Amino acid sequence: MTALLADTIAKRHEPGAGHPESPARFDAVLRGLAEYQLTPFTPRAATEDELGLCHTRPYIRMARREVEEGFSQLSTGDTSVCHNSYEVALRATGTVLHAVDLLCTGQAANAFCVVRPPGHHATTDRGMGFCLFNNVAVGARYAQKKHGLERVLIVDWDVHHGNGTQDIFYEDGSVLFFSTHQYPWYPGTGAADETGEGKGAGLTINCPLPSGSGRPEVWSAFQEKLILAAEAFRPDLIMVSCGFDSRVGDPLGQFLLEDGDFADLTRVLRDIAAKHAGGRLVSVLEGGYNPFGLMRAAKAHASVLEE
Repeated sequence: MTALLADTIAKRHEPGAGHPESPARFDAVLRGLAEYQLTPFTPRAATEDELGLCHTRPYIRMARREVEEGFSQLSTGDTSVCHNSYEVALRATGTVLHAVDLLCTGQAANAFCVVRPPGHHATTDRGMGFCLFNNVAVGARYAQKKHGLERVLIVDWDVHHGNGTQDIFYEDGSVLFFSTHQYPWYPGTGAADETGEGKGAGLTINCPLPSGSGRPEVWSAFQEKLILAAEAFRPDLIMVSCGFDSRVGDPLGQFLLEDGDFADLTRVLRDIAAKHAGGRLVSVLEGGYNPFGLMRAAKAHASVLEE
């Protein structure tokens, strides 16, 4: 069974008029999932202890204070907020943790979490790039700490490099981070020679691609690098930073992926999960700023998870 998880509180995070990361994104994804049954669940917020698996306590408390004091943007970077943003971000991470619980207790085979705000730019002590907390990173560490899974593969196909996720696990050794992204582009990280250090040496695989890249380039990276790396790593869980701003026509990216490409990339990940991770795959919404494109790509992605 596929768990399709969407908490309507996501619409209460309002970065401001004209902001690309708008509540309309949530509605667009749900339109794409209209033919599927959303999984009923009791929404929950991530706790400070759970966020603390990846974020520093001073940063967590600073983010809360700044939201409560009415800041329009976090002092750490380009993340617009409103008075609901802290609560919404907690629930976004909590949705991902719930998905991990469902998979690890056998109640679902895989999951797609429709959350806002996105998370993959958030580092241990800094919110940036529209992100407050790193939903995927906290989910990965939670799976290890609560459910005893040892190795987690994180695949990020957002058009922007997931610098926060990379930083959190760069010296870790238990997480393989694989990313295809436009380069050079925001946030300026993700060069091919960024490969991890210490215990994490070789466990960061960046595939920086130029503007105008599409299926041939991304598919080649998956076939020639990801599959081989996953075979050697043998993950117990796959998590996907599922950014659809790598789709053709997105206003914040210059990639050319189409809906069928997302379906095929999802099949690759589903097959890796089936071979090594007991099918366990948690996909988490990141970017995607063309509502029509976001709707179509999310539908293509979910259709493969449901197969």
